[in-house]
Amino acid sequence: MHPGRRWSRRGLLAGAGALSLAGCGRKADAPKPAKLAAKAEPMTLRAAAQGAWRSPADKARDVWRHPVESLEFWGLKPGQTVVEFWPGAGWYTDILAPYLAATGGKLYAASLQTDLPDDPAAGEIVQAYRRKLTEKPRVYGEVTITAFGPTSGPVAPAGSADLVLFLRNLHNWMAGGLVEKAFRDALAALKPGGVLGVEEHRGEPGRVQDVLAADGYVQQAYVVQMAREAGFVLAGQSEINANPKDTKDHPFGVWTLPPTRLSAPRGEPAEPGFDHAKYDAIGESDRMTLKFVKPK
Repeated sequence: MHPGRRWSRRGLLAGAGALSLAGCGRKADAPKPAKLAAKAEPMTLRAAAQGAWRSPADKARDVWRHPVESLEFWGLKPGQTVVEFWPGAGWYTDILAPYLAATGGKLYAASLQTDLPDDPAAGEIVQAYRRKLTEKPRVYGEVTITAFGPTSGPVAPAGSADLVLFLRNLHNWMAGGLVEKAFRDALAALKPGGVLGVEEHRGEPGRVQDVLAADGYVQQAYVVQMAREAGFVLAGQSEINANPKDTKDHPFGVWTLPPTRLSAPRGEPAEPGFDHAKYDAIGESDRMTLKFVKPK
């Protein structure tokens, strides 16, 4: 091969190396900035209430239970620690747990006490609730399930909760002799200045209160008295969940109304010919919505 041609090839290689070195020595052109990912908005209560994980049947009841407005009235804030007493199948949990999980909060579910020999159904209810949570951990986060019952211990660490909720259960605890313990356990769990939120079927004022609340209704003045005796201070009351159509004189108590719609006494077979129309037209029960505070 001709010497000049060999030199030419070496020159080309050397020239390519020089260009490469020169490129390393100068600032490279800045790449075009990638599109920034949209920052996720923090979850709001309203977004939690509209979540796809809630069933259509549960959402349909919002018109009666007003969960967003009620929780706002009780002062729920992002990142708080909340105790929900007897969550049942999780109607309110479906809103509380996702909201708290997304905002850095914590939910304690003080479910039915399951070690009582005279209540074997309690275990099935709690297991179904637990399955609901574990099937969608990204939705519900880490809910701590504790217990509330005749011999149960603390529902949450003492003085840890910002908000405790009694959601349509006072009549059950009155019937079971648990109502005083419920208020005591709530007071113990709350921080000083923490809130106890109460939603309950409201009885007719002026009537003698049945201490067992056999018809499911409780007088508002009676609830306020019980809370005060336990050490709480009434901080507010709302008509968010009021229903003036509710006459409170139904044949099978509050359970004659939707959503239960009894047509016979509890434990007896349904009456096929029972006319539900009058009670369906009333809708769900008239309810008090109260806010109590643990003194500082």
